[in-house]
Amino acid sequence: MSHNKSFNSSRAPEPVGPYPHAKRIGNLLFLSGVGPRKKGDKDIPGVTLSENGEMLDYEIEVQCKAVFDNVRFILEDAGSSWSNLMDITVFLTNINEDFATFNRIYKDYFSDVQPCRTTVEVTALPTPIAIELKCIATIE
Repeated sequence: MSHNKSFNSSRAPEPVGPYPHAKRIGNLLFLSGVGPRKKGDKDIPGVTLSENGEMLDYEIEVQCKAVFDNVRFILEDAGSSWSNLMDITVFLTNINEDFATFNRIYKDYFSDVQPCRTTVEVTALPTPIAIELKCIATIE
């Protein structure tokens, strides 16, 4: 088996740049940043856009669940699993408003797995979203 292999999920949204959904190096699987978009859909779950594509409003709860679904799709399609998550970096665009809600939903999804986690606020993400995850998992 290759020790350096790229993976793309058939269920996760297409990357917004020239990169794979995930890359395996040895027994580690590195996921590219994962947002809440759905595959093949221009609408972003939980996001209301203006006519010129700027975010007018968003529901962080809907976005969190969509991001977690996309992470699960990528992990499974690359041959790993949710329980193999080891490290997560969370990017929020409004940590003061969204952290408590994010943390509550995160607890529901991750209480059994408990990967390491870092949460930071960023001023913007490449698409009009309020959350993105960067994950590292193990893979057999």
